[in-house]
Amino acid sequence: MVLNGPNLGRLGRRQPEIYGTTTIAELEQLCVDWGRGLGLEVDFRQTNHEGELLDWLNQAADEGWPVVLNAAAWTHYSWALFDACGQLTAPLVEVHISDPSQRPEEFRHSSVVTPHAVAVVAGHGIDGYRMALEQLAAAI
Repeated sequence: MVLNGPNLGRLGRRQPEIYGTTTIAELEQLCVDWGRGLGLEVDFRQTNHEGELLDWLNQAADEGWPVVLNAAAWTHYSWALFDACGQLTAPLVEVHISDPSQRPEEFRHSSVVTPHAVAVVAGHGIDGYRMALEQLAAAI
């Protein structure tokens, strides 16, 4: 599963100077293609609703599916997300288009996902998803 949190559905329109011009639909196709090249079947999803993301993580935990996760803003404060990630039995790779640790907003400098991740890929733009899928493929 490649899971994406709030506002990522606006990729290509939202702050292109930070997040680039690739749309969410284009990113989905790239992830499917990159995954195929690594022998992975990618199920790509995006939501602006925290409970929905938690349901998907619970499903991944129940099914033993590995996850690439860009939880966006929830990365920095959602203890429910922390708990859901802690239930995963297959590898989790955290990905961010920008590098939150280099952003001026201090709240972005911490992650509730990182303690559960086998790798973190941040600051490589959209290509970070390819790198995250490679990390995931290497971990399974």
